[in-house]
Amino acid sequence: MKKLTKLAVLLTGAAIGFAAILLVITGNPANMGICIACFIRDTAGALKLHTAAPVQYVRPEIIGLILGSFAISLATKEFRARGGSSPLTRFVLGALVMIGALVFLGCPLRMVLRMAAGDLNAWIGLVGFVLGIYIGTLFLRRGFSLGRTHKLNNFEGAFMPGLQVVLFIMLAVSSPLLAYSEAGPGSMRAPIWIALGLTFVLGIFAQRSRICQAGGIRDVFMIRDLHLFWGNIGILVVAFVFNIATNRFNLGLYHQPVAHSQWIWNVLGLMVVGFGSVLLGGCPMRQLVLTGTGNVDSAITVLGLLVGAAVSHNFGLASSGDVYEEGTHIVVGGGATPGGRIAVIVALALMILIGFFYSKKPKTKISQ
Repeated sequence: MKKLTKLAVLLTGAAIGFAAILLVITGNPANMGICIACFIRDTAGALKLHTAAPVQYVRPEIIGLILGSFAISLATKEFRARGGSSPLTRFVLGALVMIGALVFLGCPLRMVLRMAAGDLNAWIGLVGFVLGIYIGTLFLRRGFSLGRTHKLNNFEGAFMPGLQVVLFIMLAVSSPLLAYSEAGPGSMRAPIWIALGLTFVLGIFAQRSRICQAGGIRDVFMIRDLHLFWGNIGILVVAFVFNIATNRFNLGLYHQPVAHSQWIWNVLGLMVVGFGSVLLGGCPMRQLVLTGTGNVDSAITVLGLLVGAAVSHNFGLASSGDVYEEGTHIVVGGGATPGGRIAVIVALALMILIGFFYSKKPKTKISQ
């Protein structure tokens, strides 16, 4: 049974890597076939929560992941509305995770896709992601918990999946209520039915396998179990093979699509993502999948991610890709902003405080 579940996680990772490849081929940005942080950011822009014109588009990929998980959880009778586990704290953590991701310029999924394409900035960022997860496990060992969930009305659990249907209808009819990028990453998109269909299937696979990019590394530290880690391997290997086969592999620090080479902020940005993902009990992709199963706490986390994206762009916290002197590797612009650098440090400090406040104090023995 354990071998079968490992195989399921590996195959899910391979399917994610394959889907990301197809989405790049059919129109999504390079090294960004699927990026949870980037695509929630684009959706926030489409809803006019921020006004950064290059990143405004309701991404069907986010909708597909939630609806795929929702459909399979209904079919298997695993859908169960539950929540109430420190909702405001989860909302704040979600926003902080998004801020960290946008300083790095990608979620853990995009990190692996960038690694597979030879982007050494992502390999450097991986150090921060792993370190953040390790710090999170130290708090788990101290008894960290955001509290128990409680059974809720099924309408509450189905609200977020229902909202995805509304968003998709608005996108399909090109509603004037939405904003649409005419240039930049938000203008680069696969056909909506391909994007929706591929990620709907991925939502099914992800719900059944319980894949989690942060969870895979967390379990290595906590219980020496590689079970979930195989998902990251599946994504990396499939994307790497594709990039080599199609001559898209570009090993180096410079001239990488939508990336910057400021290593310290790549490390610290992903440290926030890794740390926050452990405190939340799952990476951004896992939060979308759990939302589809009726987990209202995860839905609140996703709303935190959405607001975090809006805050990042409205207050100039998001990084931008390197800008080069023409024909050279000399970087003359881009990278982390002053506000983004401060925000990452503040985010780490807040997460440490949350970690301590929600850790159970060890019981002291009363001397006789």
